[in-house]
Amino acid sequence: MTTLVRGSSGTLTRDALTILQPGFVGTTAPDWLLRQIGEGLCAVGLFGRNITSPGQLAALTARLRAERDDVLVAIDEEGGDVTRLEVRTGSSFPGNYALGLVDDVDLTRAVAHELGRRLAECGVDLNWAPSADVNSNPDNPVIGVRSFGADTALAARHTVAYVEGLQAAGVAACTKHFPGHGDTNVDSHHAAPRIDVDLDTLHARELVPFRAAIAAGSKAVMSAHILLPALDPDRPATLSPQILTGLLREELGYQGLIVTDGMEMQAISSTYGIERGSVLAIAAGADAICVGGGLADEETVLRLRDALVDAVRNGDLPEERLADAAARVRALADWTRRARGAAAEPGAASQEGTAPGSDTEIGLVAARRAVRVTPGGPDREPVTAAPYVAAFTPVANIAVGDETPWGVATELTALLPGTETGTYAEEGDTSDLVSHVLEAAADRRIVAVVRDVHRHPWMANALDALLAARPDTVVVEMGLNRAAPRGALHIATHGAARVCGRAAAEAITGR
Repeated sequence: MTTLVRGSSGTLTRDALTILQPGFVGTTAPDWLLRQIGEGLCAVGLFGRNITSPGQLAALTARLRAERDDVLVAIDEEGGDVTRLEVRTGSSFPGNYALGLVDDVDLTRAVAHELGRRLAECGVDLNWAPSADVNSNPDNPVIGVRSFGADTALAARHTVAYVEGLQAAGVAACTKHFPGHGDTNVDSHHAAPRIDVDLDTLHARELVPFRAAIAAGSKAVMSAHILLPALDPDRPATLSPQILTGLLREELGYQGLIVTDGMEMQAISSTYGIERGSVLAIAAGADAICVGGGLADEETVLRLRDALVDAVRNGDLPEERLADAAARVRALADWTRRARGAAAEPGAASQEGTAPGSDTEIGLVAARRAVRVTPGGPDREPVTAAPYVAAFTPVANIAVGDETPWGVATELTALLPGTETGTYAEEGDTSDLVSHVLEAAADRRIVAVVRDVHRHPWMANALDALLAARPDTVVVEMGLNRAAPRGALHIATHGAARVCGRAAAEAITGR
């Protein structure tokens, strides 16, 4: 027996479209996307493939708003290693790990405000950031430098500062990945991570930054595709009524928008499929479905729209729940429209609480403050002649992607013209790899660049062999700084953003 639907078919269809946050391919809005916006789609997600320059992005968002003034334009712009605005050059802002290391909340607020200002200037008004995850597992393959750190209180205060800075610029923050993705050793892009901690640990560690973000007024929260048996032994957080409604809504009192992480991620799609997964997510308490990182076409939008409408008609999804979700999306769209107007008013840029020097160079200021240099021996003099840069490169996780350049070679070349570089990955014998580095370097000083060396035995072994052959080698760690310092100079940048590379180059050359 099917449930009688009180709303009209048109209302159901519009509500179903309203809660979707799809992506698309290309740097201009395709006709199908504009058509769906006209029919009720209320949000669009942007990725690196959609952006070539600030001017192009502003033209794109203006075209979307010509179709519907209150459309939400969302982006996954964390700064640091995860950048979409500067996907081809690297970010002008260090990421959370660097900001947490400096531990100056005014600086974090200023960085987030400047990032938000740039987003708002381009017409983006919802940022799927910040990551509030407490990175308690140093072997975490997907969070790492995206977290402010392993200290719960530190992560909480910087999450608050980030939310405040971003939203003061008129851009809604989306605090993620609820209820906390830090204590995992599996990437939910590939499989379903499981966190086996008791409720006391969850409340004392994972939930603390989210409580703080909620108190600070975060306009959105993003769910994680992780299994927490202490809360729900059967379903990941994104699909769990106990977690999204029981914990986040009722216990924590959160009234803003709940957004899912990407539904095409394997933790959901391989077990439930995106249609059933989306229905279960809305039924569990989510308000918006993020999809489009991998599936970015009209067919995906129509499949999800129809799955939601059918679920209401079949009695699998209460009509009131779908209507409530759509109402929350529209409420956020109204807030962003008002915030855009307020941010454009004269004097609005002089936001209270920004740090001294919080201008367009604030990212470089922050990156310089995050650098730590450890001298390691008699050959610890700065590099003064063009060196050879050997970049030991791990496989990038999907969140970061492999489009964005990182390292120090470009920035070193600007300071020391003639700098040469080579990239080395995990393949073959370590001795062969090191022989290639030594042969390519010849008599040049070597700068070895690593990323999360503590997680990659091949990288650690190569570094040991290289230092044994060339003790004057400078080592630059651009990931989690967990391994013991080594090298004539050991430079930890606490992230791989472009400005981190610039700050490292300055430290390498002593400038």
